[in-house]
Order: sequence, then C-alpha cells, then structure tokens
Amino acid sequence: MDSSPDLPAFAETSPSTIMQGDTPRLIDEWQLAPTIWNAVRHEVDERSGKGHFILTGSATPADDITRHSGAGRFRRILMRPMSLAESNESTRAVSLQTIIEKQPFSAFGGGPTVESYAHIIVRGGWPALVTDPTAEASEYLDSYLDDMTRVDLAATDQRVDPARMNALVRALARNVSSEVTLQKLAAEADVIAPGQGPQDRGTIRRYLDALERIFVVEEQPAWSTHLRSKVRMRVQPKWHFIDPSLAAAALQASPTRLVQDLNTFGFLFESLAIRDLRIYAELHRGNVYHYRDETGLEVDAIIEFRDGRWIGFEVKMGGTEHINKAATSLLKLKNKLTEERAAQNLALVVLTAGEISHTRNDGVSVISLGHLTA
Repeated sequence: MDSSPDLPAFAETSPSTIMQGDTPRLIDEWQLAPTIWNAVRHEVDERSGKGHFILTGSATPADDITRHSGAGRFRRILMRPMSLAESNESTRAVSLQTIIEKQPFSAFGGGPTVESYAHIIVRGGWPALVTDPTAEASEYLDSYLDDMTRVDLAATDQRVDPARMNALVRALARNVSSEVTLQKLAAEADVIAPGQGPQDRGTIRRYLDALERIFVVEEQPAWSTHLRSKVRMRVQPKWHFIDPSLAAAALQASPTRLVQDLNTFGFLFESLAIRDLRIYAELHRGNVYHYRDETGLEVDAIIEFRDGRWIGFEVKMGGTEHINKAATSLLKLKNKLTEERAAQNLALVVLTAGEISHTRNDGVSVISLGHLTA
C-alpha cells in the first residue's frame, strides 16, 4: 500500500478491487487504508474456508480503525526478528518443548562464541542483515531509527517531538534489561511538554506507547504470583527493544566496544535472550515476565503458560561464580512460593553464552542460549 501515493486512496474507495486475486492475498501496510479491515471482515463472512487474507503493517492502527474486533475472523500475530534458531546460529540441541516435558538433555560444543554474540547483538535478527553478511549493520539500523522518527511515527496519530523521541530511545538503550521508572526516563530524555514538571508521567507514557505502536520497544511486565511470606513484589516493568541491535545502534556500540564493556554487553545479552525466549514461548502460548521483590531477589525471566505452569530463567554470560549465584536466586524464588505455585514449576534454568548444557545436582539446568530452540 505504500508503493504508490495513489494506492491508499484507491483502496479506500474500492477495497474490493484490492482484495481480488489468488489467495492467500497479502496486503502490506494495510493501515494506510483502514477501511480494508472491515472490507476483509465482510469478505471473510461471504467466503468459506480459512487463510484468505494476510494483513501486514509496520504500525498498530488507532483503536477506532479496528473497533470491530474481527473475533472469529482474524488472528493477530506479532512478527518478530529472527531467533538464533531461525538464523541457524543455535544448534537446536535443547528445545523448550523438552524442558516443558521434563525430558533429560545434555549438549556440549557448538553455538556462538562470546565474540560472535557481540556481532549478533549489533547485527540483530533482521533478515536483510542475517542473509547478507556483507551488509553494514550500523548503516541499516541508523537508517531504521531515523525512519522510525521521521516516517513511522509521523504516519500514526501520535504527536511527538522527534528530538525528544530520539533522546528517549537513547535513554531506553542505556537502561535496557533494567527496571526503570517513568520519572527517570523523563529526566534522562527531557521528555516533558512546555509548562510541565520533570515528574510528568503522562507525557513519557505517551511516548512509550508510540514506540510500542510501531513495534520498536516492548514491555516485560512483572510476574504476579503467590508468596508464602509477606514480602512485597516490585511491579515495575523492564523495557526491551524488539531486537537488541536497536539498543546497540542507539548506543553506537560496535562488537569491539561491547567486548571491551562487559557490563553493557551483559545487559544486551540478556535482552537477546529475552527476544528468543519470547519467540520460543509464543509457540507454546506462554508469556515472558520478570520477578523482583523488596528484598532484592530478582529473576530475569519467567515463562508462564496458560495452565499456570512456569519456568524460571536467569541470564548470565558465564563464569562459575555467576552461574552459582543465578542458581541460588532461582531456588530462593521457588522456596518463597506457595506449595501450589512451586509444584507448577517445570524447570529452573540459567541461560549462558557457554558451550555446555546440562542439569546440575541441585536440579537447576544450565543451558547455552546457542543450544536453545522452541
């Protein structure tokens, strides 16, 4: 729909013409001609069978455009960048299905090295970069971030200041994989409207919603569960870019710089792990959360399935001391839960950048991210 300035207007006046052709009929950037939604909805009612149309877009349309839910006619799917399994950089030796079924596993060797992970984080899971090793990631992603502000946001109903939005993107990149308050983001990015104070939460929330609408960032909500004790859980979300390469681009981080800055490297590696966990979990209808309570106990990721079963993940690049500490955190979390919730646990996993996947004597599994698949 964006290949010609005349197409959206034509589709608005004659949507039936756009829908003609062999099926499945894919209509890209359909949100530029929002009447297509209802036209397709009615056309589906007239036809029999499934899979007649695929509507794709780089932004979520305004709510009033899709006020007819399309229940029973549409299924919404979020297209994510490629996981390590999809880009053939995971050996696929350990599957999430195996973990869910509590089947034994072990794997040794293969998968990316630490230096390779630095390259993967900077390149990301974008098909254009994965399939073309000669492509320049920084040039591609700088253009992506520039177009995001100039074009994608401008095409939505969100009114934002481009300079402040770019500042917010950089602030989010600096705080990736971390709990961060709206006030802190507002202060770092100076995202305030004239006459408003630095603590204004409405403005920063609106800017974050705009980034979510164009699929740039995604919230990782806090896990809500039942504890034995009266310890209060923290409910502040974490923020991740849809792909960690966007954070790396905003920080102007190269693979060499990441290897030299292990702290930043660690946060971006965690974001890479969250990206892949989300991809694998969605296949099993699971959602990815994080946990932290007022005692400081933190678990990087919780996959919870619709029946209440869950898997806890800590993400550490490696090192025996770090892995032991992560395993301790996972076991502490399980011990804090009610007996019913603890019994629903399928596994406790430390995800690493190493080359060994196995289950320890204490029951905690250590799995290389480069061995994992759905």
